Amino acid sequence: MIHHLRAGGVSLVVDAPGTQVPSVLHWGADLGPLPADALDALAGAVLPAVPPSSIDVPLRLSLVPTLAEGWSGQPGLAVHRAAGPLDVALATTAVEVRDDDGDQVLDVRTADPAAAVAVRTEVRLAPEGVLTVRHTLANTGDGPLHVQTLDVVLPVPDRARELADHTGLWSHERRQQRLLPGHGVWLREGRHGRPGHDDAYLLVAGTPGFGTRTGEVWSVHCAWSGDRRLWSERSPLGPSALGGGELWAPGETTLAPGEDLTTPWLVATWSGDGLDGLSDRLHARHRRRRGPLRPRPLVLNTWEAVYFDHDLPTLSRLVDVAARVGVERFVLDDGWFRGRRDDRTSLGDWTVDPDVWPDGLHPLAQRVTAAGMELGLWVEPEMVSADSDLARAHPDWVLGRPAALEWRHQRVLDLAHPGAWAHVHDALVALLEEYPVRFLKWDHNRDLLAPGAHAQTAALYRMLDALRARFPDVEIESCASGGGRVDLGVAERVDRFWASDTNDPLERQEIHRWSTLLLPPEHLGAHLGDARAHTTGRTSDLGFRLATSLFGHAGIEGDLTRSEPAELAAVTVWAQAYRRLRGLLHTGTVVRAEVPDPALAVHGVVAADRSEAVVALVALAAPQAALPAPARVPGLDPARSYRVTHVDLGAGAPLTVGDAPPAWWADVLAGRDVVLPGRVLEQTGLARPLLAPQQAAVLHLTALDA
Repeated sequence: MIHHLRAGGVSLVVDAPGTQVPSVLHWGADLGPLPADALDALAGAVLPAVPPSSIDVPLRLSLVPTLAEGWSGQPGLAVHRAAGPLDVALATTAVEVRDDDGDQVLDVRTADPAAAVAVRTEVRLAPEGVLTVRHTLANTGDGPLHVQTLDVVLPVPDRARELADHTGLWSHERRQQRLLPGHGVWLREGRHGRPGHDDAYLLVAGTPGFGTRTGEVWSVHCAWSGDRRLWSERSPLGPSALGGGELWAPGETTLAPGEDLTTPWLVATWSGDGLDGLSDRLHARHRRRRGPLRPRPLVLNTWEAVYFDHDLPTLSRLVDVAARVGVERFVLDDGWFRGRRDDRTSLGDWTVDPDVWPDGLHPLAQRVTAAGMELGLWVEPEMVSADSDLARAHPDWVLGRPAALEWRHQRVLDLAHPGAWAHVHDALVALLEEYPVRFLKWDHNRDLLAPGAHAQTAALYRMLDALRARFPDVEIESCASGGGRVDLGVAERVDRFWASDTNDPLERQEIHRWSTLLLPPEHLGAHLGDARAHTTGRTSDLGFRLATSLFGHAGIEGDLTRSEPAELAAVTVWAQAYRRLRGLLHTGTVVRAEVPDPALAVHGVVAADRSEAVVALVALAAPQAALPAPARVPGLDPARSYRVTHVDLGAGAPLTVGDAPPAWWADVLAGRDVVLPGRVLEQTGLARPLLAPQQAAVLHLTALDA
């Protein structure tokens, strides 16, 4: 039986012949409606030859590839019992096709009675064309079953030869890296107990030279917040493949008789329009699953304003200034709980410090809510300080050896321990019931560096699920030393990601460029920082900082009480622009133009109906040419005409070089009409204003018939 799933411009053709484990015949561009005889012809057309010195039947890459099928590449399943490794030869017992919550589902059951294992494989094609696959492995035998590997494996065409994924480090997350490997395996494994700052994030295989909006690409992402792996394999002996799944430590995953294990979802996406095509599908699926969000409130976080120096008068002055400039959510960061005067103590003791807050947080909460803002609170529930009442009372709740290394002067609290889980849960419930907290900044400031990543991650998910069920109006931000935990597993449970601990706009331009490959901008916190960045020491103009932080869930990080009146006036204008434009910025299609010069960028958001767009022309550094190529604006309706205006963010026009600006730019700054067809804006573009390095011009394009 051949099954053809179609959605969102994507086709998935799966061949399930008899008892053989089904295999993917095609995953990519929509093949259109195919009758049964055409599907049979397709199966025959792609059936490979039998080459010399090989198995005596055509090699098939099944949904659960094993050695028994002749597959010598990365295994889909590798298990063993006490007597040694198992030679698993699965056979199909049932295949079901159904619709579920808008997805087309192919549900495959396979088993090997001799090895006493059974596997259920769920393949889902979302309306947006995003493919998600996971396995459930069951131990049907009498003894324990030890699991080494249980990966989802998907074939890709041989033309998908160039790879891209990501790496990074603290405050410099998600840097893209590209390579053109030969035969072999490109494997990215993470053993941080969280994805980590060097996370592969999204592994992309594409036609050589694929770009932002050109080329054919396939991608995979593991929707899991613990240890995980992604890989690509090209072999002279079989088809190319992408795969991945959870990474288990030796002996970490053992199934008792009758137990089963379900893998994380591997989220797989195809696009014929380069990387932007991947984002279009991934963003649309995430937005549909999460449902419409209320307008993303403008945030002020107190960390870089006061650090650990909390007192009511200082914070009250900050509350007053924040309210005046238009802040809608005031987040009290680290330092509010008992004994917390620096980062060496008190994690785990989640009660308000009576020495700093003799009346609790009630006076601050009243001041914040009276000013028309929500109250947010920083927590780090997965961690514990050695110098804490919790660690002294329950040393057995600390993960790892007693003398294990500290990281940022802290240890990991073993949330898989029922007592530790209950302690954290009850402490957070008590805070949320006593105070009008509408937002938790949930931090995670170290790697685990100990066995137990699977249990710790599963316990975290249970915690988040329990809190969201009890407090549905409380939003949660995933922060892990900044951007160390950004993935689609935790994205099901949080409302916002702190993409990086750096507010340096130059770094943030690149961080947001690649972060938005996977997640839409309304889920990515983007804050206006001080002129001199806390993390890099680099100084940048206010206008560049304002323009950069506009394209996300905007916020402020710094002490506004020390700002000059002119800067406060600019921030007020920017806040008004953010509120005016966020309906578009947080629902539209993210677009990025193909710009060969790495010093320059064009990015923005186009409304779903293409009636308007907000676009930034960015100079990251000095361009390669005295007269850079025109800035083309992708994603517009070619048949409509658009009025181009400059978005005033309060800091004036960006700095430029040269004696005379382009005519259209001079007209826009003077308030004169500039109207151009969408086809011209995309194909011909706008002569670039000669922006000085680290400057950005923000444009609003409005269709004349809107």
